[in-house]
Amino acid sequence: MLWTNVAYAMGAGQPAGGGANPIASFVPLILMFAIFYFLLIRPQQKKAKEHKAMLASIKKGDNVVTAGGIYARVFEVQEDVLVLDLGETKVRVGRSFVSAVIDPKAKKEEKKPADKKAAKDADKKENGKDGQN
Repeated sequence: MLWTNVAYAMGAGQPAGGGANPIASFVPLILMFAIFYFLLIRPQQKKAKEHKAMLASIKKGDNVVTAGGIYARVFEVQEDVLVLDLGETKVRVGRSFVSAVIDPKAKKEEKKPADKKAAKDADKKENGKDGQN
């Protein structure tokens, strides 16, 4: 008696070929895959593609940051190896271990005030002429 109730609960009591549409049972799986694709897979592929392009565009004289956090200048570019200048030392690093190429001009531009009045006020504060002696 108990097993027949379990069998009906599992769907064994339904006639063959009848009931719910089999395609309707796959709709939630398809929706979950679509959500995972647009929220996880696609952005990761896009980021990997951009990183690969960045690695391919490294040239002599670029400032880079390695995966270990070392800031250096590219001294020489070979196939898959970069020779980085750390000042007094030169280090050979695999191209794939470069995390980012840094533009030193971009940092200087960020520090510039937006307008002339702000620049003038900043100069006064640096020189100690802000009225507080």
